[in-house]
Amino acid sequence: MSPKLGNGKICYILLPAIDPAVSAAFYERVFGWEIRRRENGELTFNDGVGEVSGAWVTGCPPATQAGLLVYLMVADAEATLQLVAASGGGVDMPVTTFGPTTVAKFIDPAGNIMGLYQEPTLADAAARIAAA
Repeated sequence: MSPKLGNGKICYILLPAIDPAVSAAFYERVFGWEIRRRENGELTFNDGVGEVSGAWVTGCPPATQAGLLVYLMVADAEATLQLVAASGGGVDMPVTTFGPTTVAKFIDPAGNIMGLYQEPTLADAAARIAAA
């Protein structure tokens, strides 16, 4: 299925990386991103639902301070933070809940700070599956 097209849609992200192969393996393991290699050897990705793509780039400083902050939607923020830590990343902000909103921040292997957003409907579905 092709991504949804539209004026103003976020469609491509360049992620700073120290070692693109390490970063690609991290995002593939933690978030299920589809990793591709271009003919020139550049590693690129499609996000977990095929809506946003991008590439890892060297020679750019990592986003080590949250200015513009990208959040990745997950079913279980706590479990994702544990997988982040087990996969070579770190925790910048533990899971925090504001009413129905659950968020956290992690640090990827290159030092980029990214956010996690726990979608309540995904979390409910994950809990039902785990209980079955």
